[in-house]
Amino acid sequence: MKALCTFLLIIPLILSGCKAKKPLIENIPVMEQTVANQPVTNFSDQSTWLLGYFTREQISQVPHSEWYQKGYDEYQFNTEAVNKLTEISKDNLIIKIVMGTWCPDSRREVPRFMRILDLWKFQMENVTFIGVDNAKLSPAREYEKLDIQRVPTFIFYKNNIEAGRIIEVPVTSLEQDIINILNKE
Repeated sequence: MKALCTFLLIIPLILSGCKAKKPLIENIPVMEQTVANQPVTNFSDQSTWLLGYFTREQISQVPHSEWYQKGYDEYQFNTEAVNKLTEISKDNLIIKIVMGTWCPDSRREVPRFMRILDLWKFQMENVTFIGVDNAKLSPAREYEKLDIQRVPTFIFYKNNIEAGRIIEVPVTSLEQDIINILNKE
């Protein structure tokens, strides 16, 4: 009798345990519609990712323009810190921005950072964008040497020597962190 009860309990478990279930939604579209009929991109979809070296123009175009322009326009920067930043020399300064277009932190911080660079009148030819996948890997040459753990990472080089980084989120604010990095002796 015990064997029969055990058998009857095990059969349903075996039949339901490792069975692959059919997904409820077969094909999730990249573009979904919001209430206001505004398109919203599924940035976890790999087809939207920018990998390796890319340009500012690429993140300013659809589908990335929907988060980039909004973040750029809405950023409330610290005027006093931006004024201090304009007093700092940009000579021999290079910035590398490592980001994932799939990453909410990157989509929040990079447009803000770009607004600060524009207010500072920083030359875009001295900015390198590097896109990574969600494993923080990139096909960009020499990427492994950057030791990226989290994104976005903003790396500042003075005279080709790393001066400092802002990793994922600023300590105080983007503009103040830039000042702190560049004023380090």
